[in-house]
Amino acid sequence: MKLGEIVRERRKALSLTQEQLADCLGVSAPAVHKWEKGTTYPDITTLPALARVLRTDLNTLLSFQEDLTDEEIARFAGELDRMVTQEGYEAAFQHAMDQIHQYPTCEKLIYTTIFYLDGARFLHGVPNPDAYTDRLIPFYESMSQSQTPEIRDAALTMCISYHRNRKDFAQAEELIQSILSSTIDKEEQLAILYTQQEKYEQALPLWERRILHSATHIQTALMNLMDIALKEGRDEDAQSCAQVYEQVSGLLHMTQWTPYIARLQLATLKKDRTGCLEVLSKVLPALTQPWEPQKSPIYRTLNGGDVTAIAQQLRSRILDDLEHSKEFAFFRGSPEYEQLRLLLEGEG
Repeated sequence: MKLGEIVRERRKALSLTQEQLADCLGVSAPAVHKWEKGTTYPDITTLPALARVLRTDLNTLLSFQEDLTDEEIARFAGELDRMVTQEGYEAAFQHAMDQIHQYPTCEKLIYTTIFYLDGARFLHGVPNPDAYTDRLIPFYESMSQSQTPEIRDAALTMCISYHRNRKDFAQAEELIQSILSSTIDKEEQLAILYTQQEKYEQALPLWERRILHSATHIQTALMNLMDIALKEGRDEDAQSCAQVYEQVSGLLHMTQWTPYIARLQLATLKKDRTGCLEVLSKVLPALTQPWEPQKSPIYRTLNGGDVTAIAQQLRSRILDDLEHSKEFAFFRGSPEYEQLRLLLEGEG
């Protein structure tokens, strides 16, 4: 139930007119009318008095749990994805802001929507994606105060990244130091418990997800080690990091295209046309292949559908970057570039 509906129901239950409620709060009757219509919201300083006059509490007054279910939020995220493809990112962004304005305390909606919008601007190749950063970061700052650990930690990580990228290192370090640490790994404890209870249907997804998360952490570390080695002129070490990245991805049965990511990054940073041709001729076809984790002995419960969809979008992004981005300017027009185009045309 929305705040305006709660105000209207409580006011009528107490046999108060809008004018009487307004007089009690020292506001105008039109202001109360707008609250109930949902076009505006009470000032935060008015909320305690409003709750007292309506003989309720702030938790009830701000109770938006019934606004959107998890299923409705998932459908809305899918709707945003379709809008980005069909109407453009800006239209989807504005639609998302309208929805958040309508349900301003639905934390799950805000979390899902903001993280989608953040990733979509890069995945869909939105022109000047950094223009949206300042519009997204206030939501992360707000969510970093969440009482839900998963939401708080994810948002806090994004805030740290934001300040780090702006080279505001003092603020980034302050946020890092504010992280609440715990020596207890809740997910691992649950996975062990379910395994001991022989509740394998509950244990398997936890263990499988931990493999993927661990692989991601290892890959991130290797990419950064590779970048540092390259900047320090240690080309052989950079190449070794890329090779280990490929080996880890293969051993942990990641997607067919994942093993090539570090090598592609390395070839691009070194402006190695031959290396780019070699990697792209493998990674682009691999991105068209569905990921079927159930065929692996490691992953029995995971669904690769979402990853397959992401792969398709990533392939489109790489092809677009090859044609337009500064990153691949050294590659365009070269014999290797023309050879790659011929290979892609042959696939078509």
